[in-house]
Amino acid sequence: MTLSLATQYLGLSLKNPLVASASPLNREIGNLRRLEDVGAGAVVLPSLFEEQIEAEAELHGGLMGAYANSSPEAQSYFPHAISGPYGLGPERYLELVHRARAAVDIPVIASLNGSSIAGWVEYATLIEQAGAAALELNMYHVPTDLTESGRDIEARYTEIVGSICGSVSLPVSIKLTPFLSSIGHFANTLVGCGAGGLVLFNRLLQPDIDLVRLRLADTLELSTPAELRLPLLWTAILSGRTNQACLATSTGVATPADVVKCILAGADVVMTTSAILHGGIEEMRNLVNGLHRWMEEREFAALVEMRGMLSWQRSKDRGIYDRASYLRILERYVAP
Repeated sequence: MTLSLATQYLGLSLKNPLVASASPLNREIGNLRRLEDVGAGAVVLPSLFEEQIEAEAELHGGLMGAYANSSPEAQSYFPHAISGPYGLGPERYLELVHRARAAVDIPVIASLNGSSIAGWVEYATLIEQAGAAALELNMYHVPTDLTESGRDIEARYTEIVGSICGSVSLPVSIKLTPFLSSIGHFANTLVGCGAGGLVLFNRLLQPDIDLVRLRLADTLELSTPAELRLPLLWTAILSGRTNQACLATSTGVATPADVVKCILAGADVVMTTSAILHGGIEEMRNLVNGLHRWMEEREFAALVEMRGMLSWQRSKDRGIYDRASYLRILERYVAP
C-alpha cells in the first residue's frame, strides 16, 4: 500500500502536515535547511513585532527630521534596523524571508505579531515581495484596559485582518488567542474578512510571582502535552465549519500520538515549537515517522481518510463536546 502524508494548507502543497512553528531556531538558515532535511512540511519564521516596526519608524522619523538639511553623506549613517526580542529588525527580517525562501523548497511562512495596524499593511506587502509563501498574523493582546470591551477587541482584529488581506495576494492565517467570548463566531468573522486559515492557539505570557525577590517573573515556559486539550477541542469544533478555511493546531504537540489526535480532530496541519526546542531538530523526523507508522498500522492510505473523523461535525455523540459530557465526568468521578 502506498501511503501519502501530503496535505494542503493555505492553498500550499505540503509533503506532510508537520510545521515547525515560529521560534528562535527558525531565524538561522542552517536550521531551516535541517528542518527540511528531517521532514518538516513547512516552516514559520520568527515573528516581526509591532514594537519593532514602531521603534524603527520613530527613530528614522526623528533622524530624518533632525538631519533634513544635512548632506546625503550624513544620511547614509542612519541605522538600517532595530533589533528586537528575536534579534531581527524590520529590514533584517525582510532579508531573512528572502534568504529563507531561496534556501529551502518547503513553504516559508512569515509572521507578524501585534494588536494594531501600526504599519502592518506596508510590511505585509514587503514580506510578500520578499518571497514568503504565506503570512501568519500573530494576534497578541492582553486587555489590561478595563474599559475595553470584547467587541472593541474583535473590531480592532477584524480591521487589521481586513486591511492586510485586502492589500496582499499571499494567503493569510490568523493565530488566535483562546481568550475570546465566542471563538467560533469570531473565527468565521475573520474568515469573512479574507483569512485563509486559523492557528489554534497563541499562548499569552502568564507571569509568575518570585517570592524571594517579590516581583513578577516573566520567564517563558515551553508548552506541555496537557495544554493540547484546549486547541484539540476547538479544532474538533471548528473542523468543516469555517467556510473552507484551513485549521492548524498548535500548543502542546510533543509526540506522534499528539499529531494523530490533531488530525483526527480535523487539523490540516500540526504545528510545534516546544518539541523541537526540547528534543532538538531531529525530533521533527520522529513526529513525521510516528504519524506514518500509525497510519500504516491502521491501513490509512492518506490523511484525508482520517482527518476530522472525531470532529464535532462528524461525531455521533456531540454531547461529549458540551455540558452533557461535563455532567457524565462528574457522575463517574471516584475520589482517590
